[in-house]
Amino acid sequence: MRAFVFPGQGAQAIGMGKALAEAYPAAKAVFDEVDAALGQDLSGLIWGGDIADLTLTENAQPALMATSIAAMRALQAEGFGIDDASYVAGHSLGEYSALCAAGALSLADTARLLRIRGRAMQEAVPVGVGAMAALLGLDFAAAAEVASEAAQGQVCQAANDNDPGQVVVSGHREAVERAVEIAREKGAKRALLLPVSAPFHCALMGPAATAMQAALAEVTLSAPSVPLVANVRAEPVRDPDSIRALLVAQVTGSVRWRESVMMMLGAGVGEFWEIGAGKALSGMIRRIEKEATCRAIGTPEDIAALKG
Repeated sequence: MRAFVFPGQGAQAIGMGKALAEAYPAAKAVFDEVDAALGQDLSGLIWGGDIADLTLTENAQPALMATSIAAMRALQAEGFGIDDASYVAGHSLGEYSALCAAGALSLADTARLLRIRGRAMQEAVPVGVGAMAALLGLDFAAAAEVASEAAQGQVCQAANDNDPGQVVVSGHREAVERAVEIAREKGAKRALLLPVSAPFHCALMGPAATAMQAALAEVTLSAPSVPLVANVRAEPVRDPDSIRALLVAQVTGSVRWRESVMMMLGAGVGEFWEIGAGKALSGMIRRIEKEATCRAIGTPEDIAALKG
């Protein structure tokens, strides 16, 4: 069995998807449609802009999604379809890419939703007030304990359970800085602040969750053609109303990536295709299960390799 997984923020790079767009008209059409939906030359930014501008949350989110869907359309042009997957899943914003790939959301709606999501997440907390930190060498339970101890009346939550040795905490900057020190005292291999512009996946994102509830209420969301393994539940879901609610909950909730991968492995998935930019998810999956087969698919060469 195979799962298609879709990367989240941090995977962005100048030039991503360009070779796909040059090799596959269907991939180029994705970027054109996203540009039109946003009223912006986003593809120009992706392929020839400044990385600082691309990394802005409101740009990075639709840009990463566009790159993933372009890769998906290129795969389809070579005879590999969504029906080749038993599950889809995405890391944070990648969940929207997964839903678009599985036909639950239109491409234009997905682009607009991610523009709203990116802006809302950025505006929820003034710059400098929040922070995120990676705790390496602690499991989720230990990291959650560190976050709780560090909170001291502020927000500090275990935000991303990425793999057995990497948990990200999020919240008020002072609390996250305390968590880094506490984690080191508790034997973390490394604990470091991350270069992010806002504290994602914690209670401070409440205003963004409200914005997404309103935005999601305005779009058509169908049942995905294959089940989505939802971030906040780490279990498969197909019901559109449930998916809508989970996308709202995801803004303030933990990304349970390790558990999501474990669920798919337990269901018989042995092969994971990472669709889009980078190889971050493949690395996480191999740390969860070293026997898992992972393929990162973001270039024409990657697709050619599938054909043998």
